[in-house]
Amino acid sequence: GASSVLIPGGTACVLTGQPFDTMKVKMQTFPDLYRGLTDCCLKTYSQVGFRGFYKGTSPALIANIAENSVLFMCYGFCQQVVQKVAGLDKRAKLSDLQNAAAGSFASAFAALVLCPTELVKCRLQTMYEMETSGKIAKSQNTVWSVIKSILRKDGPLGFYHGLSSTLLREVPGYFFFFGGYELSRSFFASGRSKDELGPVPLMLSGGVGGICLWLAVYPVDCIKSRIQVLSMSGKQAGFIRTFINVVKNEGITALYSGLKPTMIRAFPANGALFLAYEYSRKLMMNQLEAY
Repeated sequence: GASSVLIPGGTACVLTGQPFDTMKVKMQTFPDLYRGLTDCCLKTYSQVGFRGFYKGTSPALIANIAENSVLFMCYGFCQQVVQKVAGLDKRAKLSDLQNAAAGSFASAFAALVLCPTELVKCRLQTMYEMETSGKIAKSQNTVWSVIKSILRKDGPLGFYHGLSSTLLREVPGYFFFFGGYELSRSFFASGRSKDELGPVPLMLSGGVGGICLWLAVYPVDCIKSRIQVLSMSGKQAGFIRTFINVVKNEGITALYSGLKPTMIRAFPANGALFLAYEYSRKLMMNQLEAY
C-alpha cells in the first residue's frame, strides 16, 4: 500500500534532489573550498563532470525508501501510542501538536535505518575533496568499496558513525516537519475537513513541513556530515567536540553552509512525498472499507 506509492515518489524525489544534496554535503564539509552554490556547481562539473552531481545516488535511494517506509509505518503506530497516552478515544482526531509528537517519535526508528545509508552517501559525495586535500589515499569510488573500507576499518558498528547527530537531527526535526505540515493543512482547510484538501494545498503543506524541518535542524545536519565524512580519514570526534571546533575555527555561519541548495530541494521533494503519502493512505482506506 503506502510503500508502493512512496517508492516511486521517493525515487522521483531523490533523482531530482540529488544534485542539490551533493552540493549541500560538499559545502557543509568543505566550506572553505566553495564560495557559494554556483561556485560549487561549476567546480564539481569541471572536476568530475556531470556524474559528480549524482555521486551516492544509490545509497540515497535506499536511504530515502527505507527511511520513509519506516517513518510512515511507525507514524501510524506512534499516533496510536499518543492517542493512548493522551487518553483519547480510538476515533478521536489528534491535534496538530500531537501529530508532530508522533512524527518525532517515529523518526527515532527511521534514524536506525538512515544512519548507515547516509554515511555511505556522504562519503561518496565528498570522496573527490577528501582525496585531493590528501586526507585519504586515492581509492575506488564505488558503493561497495566504501562499504568494504568501513567494515575493514571499524567493523559493522562503523556504519553508525554519526548516529547521535542523526537522532539529534531527526527527532526535533520531524517534530517541526509534521508540525509544519499539519498546521499548514489546518490553515488551508480553514474549517473544512483536512482530508478534503486537493493536491496543491497538500504539496504546499509538505513543502512548508520540509522547510520547517531544515530551518530547525540545519546546523545539526552540518555537524553530522562532518562527522560522517571526516571519520573516513580515521579522525574520530563526537558531536559536541566537532560543534565547538567548527564554531571556534570557522564561525557560526559555517554551520549554515549549503543551506541554499537544501531549501531549493526541500519544497518540491517534500511536497511530492506528502502528496504520495496522503493519496496512498486514501487508497488503503478505500480498500479497507471495500472489504
